[in-house]
Amino acid sequence: MTLVSKLPHRIAGPSSVYNLARYSRSQKKVNLNRTFANSANSTPLLKTPLYDLHLAHGASMHPFAGFSMPITYETQSIIESNKWVRSQAGLFDVSHMVQHIFTGKDVTAFLERITPTDVRELAPNSGVYSMFLNNNGGIVDDIIITKHTDDRYYIVTNAACRAGDLAFLEEQKKLHGLSDISHEILEEWGLLALQGPRAAEALQGMTDFDLTQLKFGNAGLVPFKGSKYWVSRSGYTGEDGFEISVPKEETLNFAEHLLGESNSVVKLAGLGVRDTLRLEAGLCLYSQDLDETTTPIQASLSWVVGKRRRLEGGFNGYEVIAEELKNGTSRRRVGFLSDGPPAREGSKIYEETGVKLIGVVTSGLPSHTVGRNIAMGYIEKSFMKRGTEVLFDIRSRKRPGTVAKMPFVPTKYYR
Repeated sequence: MTLVSKLPHRIAGPSSVYNLARYSRSQKKVNLNRTFANSANSTPLLKTPLYDLHLAHGASMHPFAGFSMPITYETQSIIESNKWVRSQAGLFDVSHMVQHIFTGKDVTAFLERITPTDVRELAPNSGVYSMFLNNNGGIVDDIIITKHTDDRYYIVTNAACRAGDLAFLEEQKKLHGLSDISHEILEEWGLLALQGPRAAEALQGMTDFDLTQLKFGNAGLVPFKGSKYWVSRSGYTGEDGFEISVPKEETLNFAEHLLGESNSVVKLAGLGVRDTLRLEAGLCLYSQDLDETTTPIQASLSWVVGKRRRLEGGFNGYEVIAEELKNGTSRRRVGFLSDGPPAREGSKIYEETGVKLIGVVTSGLPSHTVGRNIAMGYIEKSFMKRGTEVLFDIRSRKRPGTVAKMPFVPTKYYR
């Protein structure tokens, strides 16, 4: 979902059940062959405030987490869009994400029960990557928490986890007996992610507010020509960038102004390229790389557990997580590099002789930026050292790969 210093695995990271289709590096366009959430559901798809704008720009729209969302645009292939975001700026519509406002004197205590974050010591107008945890330390959803004040928080959660998250939150409020909590969802609001090395330049042209005041993870109420929107310096690409929360009726105008005034810098970018960018940055995708059976420690996200929280506990799954912090886990999430056919979600991982099964790939694709195939997955801890040779089972053939450092592309957060 994400702000993070090491970095999140999402900020704004939406849950997904699709896989990037096969393509060769010589191709200018990428063939997409994906299964999207709700694709077989007869329920009418929801539309973001930018739906018509996407159509006007030639977007290929597909079902995603109950919404009709842009995957690609006719003017750019995924490879071309990836290059653009890495060198200029891309505007992503992530309005399908669920935006929450929590207020009340019990909110801080509540968040410290259901997340491992040191919410109490979080500075006002700052955000952090975190996660809702169940009683076994499993990840219910990965989220971004932004603290406005001690009794007001803005939280972004994954769209595909909405029903489960709401049930979880209601259950936890009753379980912990915390009553002074008000919860509002910003229904139909827009959420725009402007990402890339020229994102600040493009956004600065629309406001007199000095955006250099916002470092990575900071947020503020920024004026834009008569209106004020909450802006956080964060994203899901590994690049510098911002996420802007905008009321429904103002979202289209804001996006059009941004595209119009910066048309040589900013281009619309879809969910297809967002998947390649987040994997290059080593960021997780909920339901593929994270789930309720996986703890933050197994996911190599132990840094989300605050120092004070490690000592004091008091959050769901603390006993499990404290044991894993002390003695390690049987499996860990690591990165991989390979050549030839790419290892994708579900590919089995064997040790270098091909006899022992040691893990599974959760995300994988060819990276034009890296020039090789990249992947992440979970393997037994004795094989997680960088440089360890492994074999991927790809279409019933064993293909070589190597455990590698993540992120695969250096991050460029503004600090």
